Amino acid sequence: MSQTTQTKTRLKTSAMIASIADEGQATVSAPFGHALAKLAEQRPEIVGMTADLSKYTDLHIFAQAHPQRFFQMGMAEQLLMGAAGGMAKEGFTPFVTTYAVFATRRAYDFIHQVIAEEHLNVKICAALPGLTTGYGPSHQATEDLAIMRGVPGLTIVDPCDALEIEQAVPAIADHNGPVYMRLLRGKVPLVLDKYDYKFELGKAKLLEEGNDVLIIASGLMTMRALEAAEKLRKDNVSVAVLHVPTIKPLDEQTILAQAAKPGRLVVTAENHTCVGGLSEAVAALLMRKGVSCEFDVVSLPDEFLHAGALPTLHDRYGISTTAMVEKIKNRLK
Repeated sequence: MSQTTQTKTRLKTSAMIASIADEGQATVSAPFGHALAKLAEQRPEIVGMTADLSKYTDLHIFAQAHPQRFFQMGMAEQLLMGAAGGMAKEGFTPFVTTYAVFATRRAYDFIHQVIAEEHLNVKICAALPGLTTGYGPSHQATEDLAIMRGVPGLTIVDPCDALEIEQAVPAIADHNGPVYMRLLRGKVPLVLDKYDYKFELGKAKLLEEGNDVLIIASGLMTMRALEAAEKLRKDNVSVAVLHVPTIKPLDEQTILAQAAKPGRLVVTAENHTCVGGLSEAVAALLMRKGVSCEFDVVSLPDEFLHAGALPTLHDRYGISTTAMVEKIKNRLK
């Protein structure tokens, strides 16, 4: 354990499920639930479905606003996905919520066969993606992107903050076809409002310019990348940050244009195992297109992670802002 970690205030058990927001950071409460409830006022075909987790995926906001269009399927994720496919066949647009581990590991075959193969209009919004809970491997969906990237025709979204979730909800509703969206719940940080940001499905956005390092990030790691860029600037390291909210299909043109700029270290940053996620997708793209650059990865290790307080785990497994800064500094040396 690092000296930095040892000198921190002792964390309570509640930190295992704490918000990913830093102390004093601006947050929005339940942005997904409020955005979906608002959208459903103009979209009567939208229904909400969950597997006994409405309160813990913020779908209870939708349920309170539209009780006749809310379906509680019980602790039966396979049934949930099958029923959502049936609803989509009848012309509805189901927004389905559960934890990411249950959506991807327990109900994969039903998503693959019932929903994706028939290109049905089901939107799967999965909470606790990656390392956003301290309750160990049973609840840590560290490999969800790797699992879902293999499904043909499935669009995958990994939003950064509350603003992006609010904008992504109507965007994925407008998209014709199945979507898997990683869901940040509860008090979600507000980050992108400082950048006049507008979410576009399938598009990456350059948030910061820089000449020394390019960080290509998704999800909550974009927030960490922006924090790391600010810290590195104090050491005269100029960092560009490219936010990639759509993991599939990847915005190849923007990524290639940024990675091809000479003289920069390219670092991918993701709240996911180093296997099969954004990092490998970007690395494969660069190799296929013949783009040569110095390349490194900030991600979770290929192992089952421990249980514990989230701040401690993020430090231990290398996805905290401090860990990212240290890794980039060491690589630049």
